Amino acid sequence: MKNIAVIPTYNERENIERMVRKVFSLPRDFHILVVDDHSPDGTADIVRDLRSEFPDRLFLLERSGKLGLGTAYISGFKWALANGYDYIFEMDADFSHNPEDLLLLHDACTVGGADLSIGSRYVTGVNVVNWPMSRVLMSYCASKYVRWITRMKIYDTTAGFKCYTRAVLETIPLDRIRFKGYAFQIEMKFTAWKYGFRLVEIPIIFCDRKAGTSKMSGGIFNEAFWGVFVMKWKSLFRKYQKPR
Repeated sequence: MKNIAVIPTYNERENIERMVRKVFSLPRDFHILVVDDHSPDGTADIVRDLRSEFPDRLFLLERSGKLGLGTAYISGFKWALANGYDYIFEMDADFSHNPEDLLLLHDACTVGGADLSIGSRYVTGVNVVNWPMSRVLMSYCASKYVRWITRMKIYDTTAGFKCYTRAVLETIPLDRIRFKGYAFQIEMKFTAWKYGFRLVEIPIIFCDRKAGTSKMSGGIFNEAFWGVFVMKWKSLFRKYQKPR
């Protein structure tokens, strides 16, 4: 089994080396693909230097500019599929996702039979550390809103810490995924669910970044709020059928 974590970056020089070394210290073989959006702080330079130390486990995909979280992941997914990976992970570079929880997500798929495992902040309550209460409420209510519109039984619909089996990413028509911001996370879960894949939430503790700058903005939430309506409406006129 080949496992790879896809990590999109933009100005993460304060975090990326520590993240790479932490993932590679885990007692399981994970590879990393960093998808860098031309970070002006030299994030890609750090990754290039690290590649000389980890040439067979660390890979870098450089893009021309800040093109959006969703398109970064889509590029990473296509690269991972083309290079024969069986389990493809999403995670942030800033340690808001604990790298050790990669093992839990992996087990949920390899042992538990999930097609898509989700590191969930809300499946057992609210497990968020160091966020202001206003942001916790916004995130929690956004997930409840998405559950109400889509009817998915997922508590953390905007979660960005996930493990996909290869079959899920081969089935979803990645070029038809339209959202670029955090609504991308909703659209990917919703599409996998509509295709009949098994989604499982694994409780994690989410800690806000300690270094670097958050990429969150009001526009991201607006995309998610209005986009969910459009996504649900369009799904009524679309057929979801797994290839045999």
